[in-house]
Amino acid sequence: MDKKYNDLIGDILEAAGEKDNYDLKGAGKPLPKGYVERDVFQNFQQIAKDAGYLPYWLKLQKEIASMVHTAKTEKDIKKINNKIKEYNTVCPTTMQKLRVELEKLEDAKAIW
Repeated sequence: MDKKYNDLIGDILEAAGEKDNYDLKGAGKPLPKGYVERDVFQNFQQIAKDAGYLPYWLKLQKEIASMVHTAKTEKDIKKINNKIKEYNTVCPTTMQKLRVELEKLEDAKAIW
């Protein structure tokens, strides 16, 4: 037994004649700067940000902001408050917002 570890996939590839028969982009090159310093979630966030991914709660936040700036009637306020309720259930706790009232619409425009 000259191996110090079990490499089942490597053994299967070797038996099939596919060992070291791959072409990976960036193989043998160093990892990008900062890649090792961040954890897996931080790396995911960076990759998602670079790809243009926007979390659902941020999409809702933008939608609510546009609705608040165009609201005029009590019916509009009801729709906005339903969206705010949905937003508060999916966003981080520190980002939750209060409901909007027709009398305080100008204050809500400044907040949103």
